Parts: sequence; structure tokens; C-alpha cells
Amino acid sequence: MSEVTYTVADAVATITLSAPERRNALSVEMSRELIDAAQAAGQDHAVGAVVVTGGPHFCAGAVRAVLADTGLDPVEDEAYRNLETVYRAFTTIGDLAVPTVAAVRGAAVGAGLNLALATDLRIVSTSARLLPGFAQIGIHPGGGHFTLLGRVAGREAAAAMGLFGEEVDGARAVQLGLAWAAHDDADVEAEAHALAARVAKDPELARRLVRSFRRETAPGGIPWDVAVELERSPQMWSLRRKHGPRADQSDRAERAEPHGR
Repeated sequence: MSEVTYTVADAVATITLSAPERRNALSVEMSRELIDAAQAAGQDHAVGAVVVTGGPHFCAGAVRAVLADTGLDPVEDEAYRNLETVYRAFTTIGDLAVPTVAAVRGAAVGAGLNLALATDLRIVSTSARLLPGFAQIGIHPGGGHFTLLGRVAGREAAAAMGLFGEEVDGARAVQLGLAWAAHDDADVEAEAHALAARVAKDPELARRLVRSFRRETAPGGIPWDVAVELERSPQMWSLRRKHGPRADQSDRAERAEPHGR
């Protein structure tokens, strides 16, 4: 049976991890299913945003057997590729051509935390548990974990969590900038979908927006004057689409009205 479900409604694709018996720990097969679901969303131009969720247990990391098999012989081809597949589960989400939101309840641990941090925005439950967990089981973080923590919450939080093993709940995650908002468990998915639907109502624009957003907010950033030029092309595209020769009559009427801006 599939351990990842994929649905689309109102231009929002929802990818749900569904292996509750192991708290959605990522197996190799589950990772492949997650990659397939993400690619389906990216290739469907009617999709304008993606929500990633795990229900009551977001993701407890990678299945321990994957790590143990890799440890036996890290350069053995199958073991190497299996761990690479787990990494691709969240790097594929991070590279999607549409805005992404993680709806996090329960624990996001290790690779599961990487998956949450790979999205553009996180909505969490107040009782959520965000923790690296790598050093606590005697291994070094993987999947670019320090970079993900640092770019979202800064060096101090990355040190506290990644080096010293600090655990963060949902309310603290918002304070640190690891999440946008924290809600009661029952409201997390609805709030995440409401945000996703807001941008997804115009899928083509959503894809242009997120491309510029990621370029301009990438680690290291870019100078403001470069950002001005970077945004010029997609903004001109959007203005032409809204007000140009192919705009419909309602848009033409809107253009004729005073807006004060």
C-alpha cells in the first residue's frame, strides 16, 4: 500500500506522509513515493502551491535501517544510492517550481526536520517538536542540515539545535523564525491550506513569484540593484498579462478605474 497520498483541490496539491506506525520515518520506498508526488505537482501547471503534511506525526527522520546499512559500507553502491534517495525526498520538495508549505504536527526529527525546512513556509502546532536528533543517536547531520537551519533561523539557532541538540516547540519555532505561525493541532492543516490557496489561485504567477523569491533570498543574498533587474522581467510579464492586448474586458475596466497607486 502507498505510504504517500497525493490530492489536488483548488489548485493546491497536498502531499501526505502516511506511515503512522513508524511516525512517518522515511524508508527508501516512501522517499521514492514522496519524490514522485512532488514531481507530479511540479509538472501539473494547474497546481499553484503544495502543502506537505504527515497528519499527527510529521516525520520522525529516516528509517534507522537505512542509516545502519549505509554505515556498514558507506560506498557500497546500493547503500549509497538508498541514502541519496532519502536526501532527494526533501531536496525535490525544496526545488519545486511552486510555493510550498509544511503543516507540522507532532515531531519533525532529523531528515523530517530537513523536509520541513526545505519548504518555503511552515505552519506548526503549538505542541510540535522540532529537533535535529542526529548527534543524539551518535551520527553527524546530513542532507545540508546546518545550511537549512542557518538560512531559516540564523547561526545562533543553528548552533543551539544542530550542535547542542536543543529541541524547539511550535511557539518557540515562531519566535526563532523557524515557522510562520503556531496553531492548535486541529487547525494546522486548515491554516496551511488557507495560505497555500491564497497564492495558488493564480498558478502561473505563483511559479514566477517563487522563482524570484528563492533567487533573491538564497544564502548570501544578492545586491538590491541586481534584485531590481532580476524582478523586472517577471514583473513586466505580469503587467502585460494583466493589462496587455490579451487582457479580458474586466481587467480593462479595472485598469480604467483610479487606484491611487
